[in-house]
Amino acid sequence: MKMSNTKMGSIDFVMFSTILLLVSIGVVMVYSASSYSAFFNPTINDSMYYLKRQAINAVIGLILMFFTIKIDYHELKKYTGIFMIITIILLLVVFAFPAINGAKRWINLGFTSLQPSEIAKYMVVLFMAKSIEQKGEKIKSLTVGIFPYLIVSGMFAALVFKEKNLSIAVVIMTVTLIVLFVGGARLRHLFMLLGLVGGLGVAGIAFESYRLTRFLSFLNPWADPRGAGYQLIQSLLALGSGGIWGVGLGKSRQKCFYIPEPHNDFIFAIIGEELGLIGCMFIIALFITLIWRGIVASVNSKDTYGTLLAAGITSVIAIQAIINIAVVTGSIPVTGVPLPFISYGGSSIVINLAAMGVLLNISRQSNRG
Repeated sequence: MKMSNTKMGSIDFVMFSTILLLVSIGVVMVYSASSYSAFFNPTINDSMYYLKRQAINAVIGLILMFFTIKIDYHELKKYTGIFMIITIILLLVVFAFPAINGAKRWINLGFTSLQPSEIAKYMVVLFMAKSIEQKGEKIKSLTVGIFPYLIVSGMFAALVFKEKNLSIAVVIMTVTLIVLFVGGARLRHLFMLLGLVGGLGVAGIAFESYRLTRFLSFLNPWADPRGAGYQLIQSLLALGSGGIWGVGLGKSRQKCFYIPEPHNDFIFAIIGEELGLIGCMFIIALFITLIWRGIVASVNSKDTYGTLLAAGITSVIAIQAIINIAVVTGSIPVTGVPLPFISYGGSSIVINLAAMGVLLNISRQSNRG
């Protein structure tokens, strides 16, 4: 890829600072949430195990972000097709590896693992931004404007769903709806698509026993406090114990083998316990700020491609943050969506930061004064 020859403005300082804050808080909280279980894990026996891995992944992600900040986002159009083919291949390769906790989501590279579904979310955005810009007013047609994206996004979502990852499949389809809306699709077509996606989601829950159990436990987790409702109950206990100010950084009790893998999807509960309501509200405020700056970048973009690309990237982060926080607080059924930039996970933080570089590049080329 070529570095941009286009005269760019300054980096959006608010967006940039917000991203760095989220990553920094994430690294600290991964250490705080994982140190106890990592130290007492006989196969690890190192309280800093997850801290070191997350810090390395954060550095790699930041290097990629600084790289993509300097690349003209229009260059991505040339490679979209190749990227999509590679992503599909990776989504298929995962089935050659043994399942982990009943799911096949990772490619074991020896020194680390790769989760292709993290890439798939952004590939759908890249494809749609390029295609909708070329399609123009044809986006208002059901057959020409909606069905092609339903097929392509549906294919990616189906492969992710087959990996036993319904939550990311839902994220992909929700982002598809948002990008279609921003691209100018008719509302009645979107409502039809929303009904279809919702119906498939219900079917995905109803026909898989463990998902149905999770859903029923969400309605009343205390009906099975040692089984399906256990994780949510422990999360609520953590949040309740934190109160307004929290029990103090590093002093969580629920991370001591009560919440399973507290540094992953339920890290927000540990934040609530250690940093209290104030800490939780600060994290939420950071995400709101990031989403706001992403929307500003989208609205002020100098072309349709930039508008759609910024909207899609921002949507991926927004939807995941909303779902994760809603799960941890018991607002929706338990599902495995990491909290962007904060939950432990190499693929997640590296790919999200690379996408943030693209978003920052769009904002640098925007029509802002």
